[in-house]
Amino acid sequence: MAQFRIDSHQYLPQEKTLFEVVMLADQYGNQVGPANPTGTAVDAFGRARVSTPLTLFDSSHRYADNGLWVTSNTSSNSTVTFNENAGLMNLVVTTANNAEIIRETTKVFSYQPGKSLQILQTFVMEPKANVRQRVGYYGANNGIYLEVSGNTAYFVERSLSSGTVQETRVAQSSWNKDTLLGAVASSPSGITLDLTKAQIMFVDVEWLGLGTVRCGFVIDGRLIHCHSFNHANYITSTYMTTASLPLRYEIKNTGVTASNTTLKQVCSSVISEGGYELRGTQQSIGLGANSAVNLAAAGTFYPIISIQLKSARQDAIVILTALSILGIGNNARFRYKIINNPTLTNASWTSAGSDTSVEYDTSATAVTGGRTLASGYLAATTQSATTIDALKEALFKFQLERNALTGVSYPLTLAIESAVANDDVLATLDWEEITR
Repeated sequence: MAQFRIDSHQYLPQEKTLFEVVMLADQYGNQVGPANPTGTAVDAFGRARVSTPLTLFDSSHRYADNGLWVTSNTSSNSTVTFNENAGLMNLVVTTANNAEIIRETTKVFSYQPGKSLQILQTFVMEPKANVRQRVGYYGANNGIYLEVSGNTAYFVERSLSSGTVQETRVAQSSWNKDTLLGAVASSPSGITLDLTKAQIMFVDVEWLGLGTVRCGFVIDGRLIHCHSFNHANYITSTYMTTASLPLRYEIKNTGVTASNTTLKQVCSSVISEGGYELRGTQQSIGLGANSAVNLAAAGTFYPIISIQLKSARQDAIVILTALSILGIGNNARFRYKIINNPTLTNASWTSAGSDTSVEYDTSATAVTGGRTLASGYLAATTQSATTIDALKEALFKFQLERNALTGVSYPLTLAIESAVANDDVLATLDWEEITR
């Protein structure tokens, strides 16, 4: 059968066949794929971005500061305030030298080897002499971030791999993919980056200890790849200690400024491209069979078991996966809560083992405050205990948190109340440690 080409409006010669193939290309028309994984149509591992992304974390501010961040404020007159109409946080430093505000997430986000990790953050900076502003996926020792110092932009890689914190700073004029300096040879997009305007920054991480980190911006709906930090075949160790890191927004005066300066924090997201499978080390702690807790007063919540991160391992990722409760008696009624960061009375912390990042407490006598993550009811029988599994899709909601700016770990507490006085309960907590 003759084949007709609609593009040229003619029949192909006899025994000739035209094959049409769909090819992926970047915004400049360059073919992309595993053989040429340079475009943003593929993830950090060169796979076409057709996989289902799994959101590990997202942050926005609709009605208040959302409680997912902690703040360090080194100037009594500097402020962090919620702008309800704009739906953002204003980080405002005064004119004083060294005035500083740091905002960091209470959680560290899990990088799974072999999967691309994509970070998106939105913000509005106010470039100014003697002001340094940073936004990125980083903590005190490791990470990737955008820095604007005065009016000069840098992408920075921070690393503790050598034993001391070292930073590789690349100025905008030296970005190796697109400098965003307008109609110049180093800027294929022809776009001029205006850091006085709202920006969407992306970072995608191929870690495995030695991979590539790509940085850029989303402008006019296009992911514009600006700079790559390349490591495989170039270095002799890992480029960072870990790719499991927190998010940060930071503003600091490096000298006296002419006026107050505002960094606007808007939204953030951390995405595992291609899903996420929980593959950690399972751990557990519980009360002894003869160590039931007596709930002396009816209607009062008592702390039964609490766990928290060890002070030396506050960047560990630990997730509560299950709990088991046994009410001793018959036809007794109980209510339980899982409470994040409560105040515990008479707590005494004990290491859960040398191979774990967790310490636990079973001696606290009272619990107040904190945020309830889950709750429910159970009835005691003489037959069995009640086991509650954390929902798989909600696992990271039960991740242990901390304030890395002050070095304080947040307890996660199982608290129980009974309908009548002097009921007894036993309980266990199970968790999974991703960082090991």
